[in-house]
Amino acid sequence: MTAAERRQQLLDVSRKLFAEKGFEGTSVEEIAARAEVSKPVVYEHFGGKEGIYAVVVDREIQALTDALNGALEKGHHPKVLVERSALALLGYIEDNEDGFRILVRDSPVAQATGTFSSLIGDVATQVEHLLADQFTKQHLDPRTAPIYAQMLVGMVALTGQHWLDSRSLKKADVAANLVNLAWNGLAGLERRPRLSEQHSAPQDQG
Repeated sequence: MTAAERRQQLLDVSRKLFAEKGFEGTSVEEIAARAEVSKPVVYEHFGGKEGIYAVVVDREIQALTDALNGALEKGHHPKVLVERSALALLGYIEDNEDGFRILVRDSPVAQATGTFSSLIGDVATQVEHLLADQFTKQHLDPRTAPIYAQMLVGMVALTGQHWLDSRSLKKADVAANLVNLAWNGLAGLERRPRLSEQHSAPQDQG
């Protein structure tokens, strides 16, 4: 293998182990054994377990951030933006189960940034501005937008964690029910929620 190929192999192996056992439960010895290399090779490329973990987490954070930013970057009706965000997060989970399991696990103490909670906080900040505009239009207090943004994003994130293990519904159905609660509230829940027309095609793929 070239150095680049070996580095990628070690990342792939480590990603799988971190998803299975977490950071504390994974050792350099295990990484080296599964990659069929010696321990010094792991240290040569990443300096240790912390280094390879940091790279794995950074890549997952970037993938999820790109997905969520893509859902929010183009202006649209707020309900559609909520739908897009829910589908983006669920889509990431569907395509990156191991990566999502790593993100929602507790990070090592030395990892000050790049945690899932900090990412969710960043997303909530983006959503906050959208909500504040809508609150003003609806004659609601825009100062309450930050707490509602945390509620909304937290609800989607925790639902995603549950869906990862249960998979009792299709992705589009989960997103539709999320938006049903977020948009209509408990008092106005629709009996058979569906996503907006622009999402009807991906719905059958979820």
